[in-house]
Formats: sequence, structure tokens, C-alpha cells
Amino acid sequence: VLLVRNRKEFSALGSKCPHYGAPLSKGVLRGERLRCPWHGACFNIRTGDIEEYPSLDCISCFKVTVEDGKVFVTAKKKVLTLPATTGHEQHLGLRVKDRSRRCLVNRNTVLLLGGGVAALVCAETLRQEGFTGRIIMATREKHVPYDKSKLSKEMDLKAEDIYLRKPKFLDAQGIEFWTEKEAVSVDFQKQQVHFVDGSSQKYHQLLIATGSHSSFLKVPGADLQNVCILQTPEDSRKILELAAGKNLVIVGASFVGTRLDQASRVPAPARDTNGTSLQPGAAAVLAAWLLAGHSCFYSSTAWNFLMNTETSPFQMLQNKGVKFHMKSELCELKGKDGKVAEAVLANGEKLPADVVVVGIGSIPNSAFLKGTSIARDDKGAILVDLHMKTNIPNVFAAGDVVSFPVALLNGDRSSIHHQQVAEAHGHFAALNMLKKEKELHTVPFFWTTFFGKSIRYAGCGKGYTDTVVKGSLEQQKFLIFYLRDGHVTAAASLDCDPMVSLIAEVLYLGKVISKEEAE
Repeated sequence: VLLVRNRKEFSALGSKCPHYGAPLSKGVLRGERLRCPWHGACFNIRTGDIEEYPSLDCISCFKVTVEDGKVFVTAKKKVLTLPATTGHEQHLGLRVKDRSRRCLVNRNTVLLLGGGVAALVCAETLRQEGFTGRIIMATREKHVPYDKSKLSKEMDLKAEDIYLRKPKFLDAQGIEFWTEKEAVSVDFQKQQVHFVDGSSQKYHQLLIATGSHSSFLKVPGADLQNVCILQTPEDSRKILELAAGKNLVIVGASFVGTRLDQASRVPAPARDTNGTSLQPGAAAVLAAWLLAGHSCFYSSTAWNFLMNTETSPFQMLQNKGVKFHMKSELCELKGKDGKVAEAVLANGEKLPADVVVVGIGSIPNSAFLKGTSIARDDKGAILVDLHMKTNIPNVFAAGDVVSFPVALLNGDRSSIHHQQVAEAHGHFAALNMLKKEKELHTVPFFWTTFFGKSIRYAGCGKGYTDTVVKGSLEQQKFLIFYLRDGHVTAAASLDCDPMVSLIAEVLYLGKVISKEEAE
């Protein structure tokens, strides 16, 4: 039990974050809002209700009385003995918000395209806010929503081990979940979606949360066997099985690669500050080579600052036997008996390659909207406003598939592919489907791991022009502030909890952190 005093009032709460079990006693308290030190989830200390993601569940609250200067907490023994987090069956042992039930009299249908966290949170929020109509989630995947960050952290898990919600939970909430049901077109005039199996479904309100997919390699030999992408639980297990004791090459740059850490012993790609890929990699049990092409999909971001040859993440990877090929371009993959065997670089160097993992960016899953009047940018991302509305009436969009105005960028648009952001999108989309007229208000929060050490990142560092570094990058204990137009827009840390959560909360409150204050 965590006992909290806010001014003269006491609250008693569950002591662990439902997300991954972080100790909330080490979190950040501002007024009635308690923020997790690890991943930024926020809870109301009066009610225990979730106020910011990535946690899907609330924390328990207990009765508090004060008598003769002593504080007494009353709780059921059964609740106190429950584990803080039960893997991904959190909803069985932890508290979820009260929610309404499906009522057959209500003929309204909300159709959610996508099976990720944006659609899931939208569905749950609709029920929490009293919607009693029909809710359908339709996805091309085989599974209910799962924790995608686990795909590269614990690659030996089965898909069922990383489910965020079990099918029984969705059934109990009156949420229909259609698997292997890919949308191929939308008739916005008739408010009808057509699926790959020839079926169709009408809607009153539509959420497009179809996510993104990995870009495919466009070099000779890209179609050879054992050239892989990491997108599904099946991909994760396949890569783990193929890579054990083999020569492994990572091509490209993505956050996914940075997560392929000690659990899988797979290389971890990243980017340098010139927007050119650099590929840090794996543990010593693998012979790993990392390549850099010149077709990087991202502009410079705050994350890039961490990934250069002078910083600790780079050294951590190098110390594990990683071989770097800086600013190297892959020009061909050669095979033997139909399987990849060699990677040929533009400079003529040849690397043995039993397995190739491709991480050269992602593309919004919006091709099925081609030819419609929905507004998209030149990369295919759907344009939404702060209500998560598109330019089409009754059509909303959320998650990796959208480009949205970012407050920390003075309203400039961006696509941010973070789990917590997608969940926030889904939440606000649901509120606005119900005419609540709530604008998106969140601070992006991201984390990754390098061989057991976690890096936290909050804010949006796109277009940063200056940095303030506290601590030592080389000694693996640091806090970095990223500044744009003279004030902090993002922060990253290693072994400095809960500083990034504190900064996230300050930014959430709309306060400006100057360079002088950062120093």
C-alpha cells in the first residue's frame, strides 16, 4: 500500500503501477496526479483512475481514517495479497473503470479498423463513457491486441503471453473483435467499409487505426528466404529461431531494432544525427554486422543524439561484440539454395549473412483509402485535428496511421509511433465521438532497453537545435534536455529516474523550461 499526503489529505493506493509493476513511491506527485517513474502512466490519487497511458488499468484505492494523529488504512486482505501485476492478465487482478453494457435497443454502430492499442483504448473509453451501442474492432491480424514492445524484448513468448486483453474480457464488454478481417475500401458517402473477404459493414462512426507496416527492402535478393521484418509475434519467434548462433545482419534504422536487446541477442539499429542510418547490434553470441543506407525515413530527432560513437548506448552495444558499418549502403543480397548467404555493400565489402532483419522505416497502412476524399500527407498519413477528426464527417483516425498537431512543436504536424501516444489518440477519439469536444492533451513518452538498462524519453525533440547534458553519457548515467527556440521540448535519461517523468509532468502542465533552468 502506498500512503500519499496531498496537503492535509491522505490517500491510500496500490503501490505498484499496473503496467509493468514500477514502484509508485518513486514516482512524481503533482496535486492529485501521480505519475509512474518508469513509463509515465498517471493515476488520480483520490480515485486510482488512470489519467495517462500506457497503463490500461487503474490502481486500487483504500479507505483512510485519521484518529488521534494516527492514520488507519482499511483494505480487504484478498486485494492486498494480489500480485502488483499479473503479466498481461492485469484486468483479472486489478481494477478497471466502471463501464456500460451493450444495449440492443441502441442501434448505433462504431466501427474501429485496427487491432492495436489505439482501437482498443477507443473501444474501452466508449464503454467507460456510457456508450451502449454496437462496437466492432476489425483487424487483419490473427490476434487480439498485444504488447508489441515485447516482440523485441522477450522473443521467446507465445502470442497469448503478451495479450493486453483476453478475448473473454472483450466479450464481457460487448466489444466484437473480428480477426483476419482486412479493410480494402471505404465508401464514405454510404458510411460502409468493404473487407478483403467480400463482406461489408455499415457504420455510424468510424475510427481508422490501421497502424503502419515495415518498409520493404528494394535491392536484388530481397526476396530470398531468411530476410525478415519484425511486425508480429510470429515474426519475433521466427527471427529468434533463425538467428541463434548464426551470422546476422540488420539493415536500416528504427526504434524496433533498439529493442532487440539481451532477450533476443539480435542487433539494435538506430540513426545518426545526419539522418543516415547507423546500425548498432547484438550480443557476443552472434556474429552481427550493422549496415547504414542513405535512404533514412526519419529526419534528425532527439533520439539520434544518443546514438553516436561517443555515447554510452553505442559503447554498450559495441562492448557486446557489435560490428558497426557507418554510412554504408547495402546494394545486394546473395543467396545459396534460395536462402540469404551474403550481404554486399556499395564499397564492395561482403558480409556473411545467414539472417537479415530489415528495419528501414515504416509506411502508414492507408493504401486502401487511395482514391477517396480523405486528407492524407505525402507519406500517406491521415491528417487529423486535436479532436482526432479527419476531414470526413463521423470519421476519426488514431495511432501510427495519422499525422497530428503537436503542442510541443507549436502545433506543427508530426507522426509519432509510440504506444502511449496511440492510446491517448484512441481515448480522445472516443470522447469526441461522444461529442465531449475534448482536445488531445498528452506528452509523448517512450522507453527502450539496452542490455538491461532502460532509457526514458519524453516530449518531442523533432527539430531540436540545442542540448543540455547532465551527468555522463560515457558512465551510463545522464539526463539530456533537448531545446527548440530556447526552451525544452524533450528529455532523455539513463539511470536518473524519475527525472524524465518529472519533466513530462512539467511539460504536461504547459510550463516552459528555459535553457538556464535546464542547466
